[in-house]
Amino acid sequence: MIGAPTVEAIRAAMALPDFDAVAAQELMAPQPRPLRRSPSTPGQPRLASTLILLYPGEEGLSLVLTRRAEHPHDVHSGQISLPGGSQEPGETPLQTALREANEEVGFADDAEILGTLTPIYIPPSDFRVVPVVVYAAAHPAWTIDPVEVAAVIECPVTDLLDDRLKVVEDWDLRGYRMRVPWYNIQGNRVWGATAIILSELEQRLRAALEVPHAVSRQAGD
Repeated sequence: MIGAPTVEAIRAAMALPDFDAVAAQELMAPQPRPLRRSPSTPGQPRLASTLILLYPGEEGLSLVLTRRAEHPHDVHSGQISLPGGSQEPGETPLQTALREANEEVGFADDAEILGTLTPIYIPPSDFRVVPVVVYAAAHPAWTIDPVEVAAVIECPVTDLLDDRLKVVEDWDLRGYRMRVPWYNIQGNRVWGATAIILSELEQRLRAALEVPHAVSRQAGD
């Protein structure tokens, strides 16, 4: 049984030298799926940020996820995601992530900035997303915006390290057959960009804590 990681472990994980972030992301990325934007794609990607908000939870250090509200023209409608959104002119990635977290789940408390993870590319919406990691010393009081958020999901960080909560399935996505790994977080499928981002955090923690890498299981195993 893996003990609950502490914020000190997160700090150490964020500061690892020579960490292979791309390899960490690929562990929970649908295949085939590009993690970077092709140089031949015209124009520039849209910029966005997400917030990995860590805080004390009932089972140790936790992070907040949201179930997106249903919207008919949103390709990510109803999915599980981190708080975040589009970067506004003049904003830094940190400012964007904090603003979006305030708008979506009401987080406006002081937080320790722990750093950023490796940006990822989201092909369906042409976004380049910077994940920002922060720590709040007290459990936040959630106030959700029902237009954007259907529910808040509090995820113990230990869930990311639990091999039993990883599944791999074959899905038909937008006309393509894809191999999709996902985290089973309280019965919710956490996949795609959110799983890729969390996979880097997970693998950084595994390296910092010297916990062996997980092996994803096939559905039904």
